[in-house]
Amino acid sequence: MDITDSIILGVIQGLTEFLPVSSSGHLELGKAILGDNSIPKESLLFTVVLHFATALSTMVVFRKDIWLLLKGVLKFEWNDDLQFVSKIALSMIPAVIVGLFFEEQLESLFGGNIMLVGFMLLVTAALLFLADKAKDTHKKVSFKNALIIGVSQAIAMLPGISRSGATISTSVLLGNDKTRAARFSFLMVVPLIFGKIAKDLLSGDLTYEASNFTYLSAGFIAAFLAGLFACTWMISLVKKSKLSYFAMYCAIVGVIAIIYTLVN
Repeated sequence: MDITDSIILGVIQGLTEFLPVSSSGHLELGKAILGDNSIPKESLLFTVVLHFATALSTMVVFRKDIWLLLKGVLKFEWNDDLQFVSKIALSMIPAVIVGLFFEEQLESLFGGNIMLVGFMLLVTAALLFLADKAKDTHKKVSFKNALIIGVSQAIAMLPGISRSGATISTSVLLGNDKTRAARFSFLMVVPLIFGKIAKDLLSGDLTYEASNFTYLSAGFIAAFLAGLFACTWMISLVKKSKLSYFAMYCAIVGVIAIIYTLVN
């Protein structure tokens, strides 16, 4: 992998972590169209670095929110901040269960199953379209909502289902305020990313060579900057009810993926 490859992968990771287009789905499509050997394979360490970069970009965008939450939690009172953090923890349970007990079954779906990706992109498109038409409210995410949103996050592990698209759409369709829905969606993934990073670090499978520092740094910077842009832009799009554009995009790509499978 050279610097150009690492920058491209970093930008893709940074953008698709937040934009509702499914990074996993697009990677599967890219492999099918260009061939497995045409896309540089990410090492485990490189994957960890990119995930850390996107998690850090989220923390930068929501730095004020995170600081206020920390101050509220440290008061050791059942206040709004501790309740919000508790909802985040509750939302993580479905994805943790899937990750721990169904990892092999999940990985088996990432073997160039383009038909599945196509149909899942159509599901993402439908969710985004419905969420875009939902009326805005001032309702906060409840504990019940948090668990349901967590289930949608677990389902979004399937290739073609956008994590941000699924969680934000689910939250909005449950009647929650659109800005709060985006905020909850982006903050709920941070603990999961750090949890996955910790798991990979403890696995002992990570290897580092000094010669890799340049491309690792380039990928990190690219993912971090792209993440800052995508996260900020996505919040604005949700507020302005502009998700229909992504719905159309996912629908078009999904149909193309299905046709591509049928003719090949």
